[in-house]
Amino acid sequence: MLQGSYVALVTPFKGNEIDYTAFETLLDFHFHNKTDGILLCGTTGESPALAGDEKERFLRFGLHKCKGRIPVMMGTGFNNIYHTLSLTRKAQEWGVDYALVITPYYNKPSQSGLYHYFKKIALQNDIPIVIYNVPGRTGVNISSETTLKLASEFKNIVGIKEASGDLVQVSRIVRDAPAGFVVMSGEDALNLPILACGGAGAISVTANILPMKVHDLIDYYLKGETDKALSLHNELLRLTEALFIETNPVPVKEALSMMKMIEREVRLPLFYLQDANLETLKQTLINYHLIK
Repeated sequence: MLQGSYVALVTPFKGNEIDYTAFETLLDFHFHNKTDGILLCGTTGESPALAGDEKERFLRFGLHKCKGRIPVMMGTGFNNIYHTLSLTRKAQEWGVDYALVITPYYNKPSQSGLYHYFKKIALQNDIPIVIYNVPGRTGVNISSETTLKLASEFKNIVGIKEASGDLVQVSRIVRDAPAGFVVMSGEDALNLPILACGGAGAISVTANILPMKVHDLIDYYLKGETDKALSLHNELLRLTEALFIETNPVPVKEALSMMKMIEREVRLPLFYLQDANLETLKQTLINYHLIK
């Protein structure tokens, strides 16, 4: 079952190409730091800036490296149903474990439109599907009612990455979901509160930097060691705040660059941090003893 700490992995670049040496280093870092699963080509992986052939090479490389070691989730959603169907089908063919499908952005569909969109994807694929709800980026929230209807009718819709910030909505989904359907936190500052509402884990940006601590926070909570989980939540909070000081994934890529794990490179329209925010992030990493 889907649970634990999944890292929403960055896509490292060098000279405007994917840096496969750095990618391999990042994967090894997570293998050795208890990360439970890898999300590739998500928002944190700058999926809108990746060409189709880049995604295929990137995924095939990652799947080969991860095979037998750790589950792989792939972001396959677009605001175009045919593009989403095509990439989700390819993910299934390639052997991806889960397809993460974002609610269509910019279109601003109704709840009925969202239901039929995910219904069509579920009917045409067997791969386990995780809905991604992040209204701050897409302009639309998928309601608990729509999520529960989809979860009840389609067995291959197995979870939701919830980044709405609405704990009441999360609680309703957890309370009424069929067996096997899970809620994963999509907002690091709310990982512990979402676990307290019955969540099964997180798809985490912060795990790019401190993967073992994010894993341990979730693991402690799921084992009933809530005091230890709370301690880690409080310990990670300032780092998490710094990693969202500007639009994700710019701060986390700046942080990994300062930690000498990747080159300092994002693709337009994203751009580097403003000087004041860069200094704030640098000082935070120093305070966490991640850089000197």
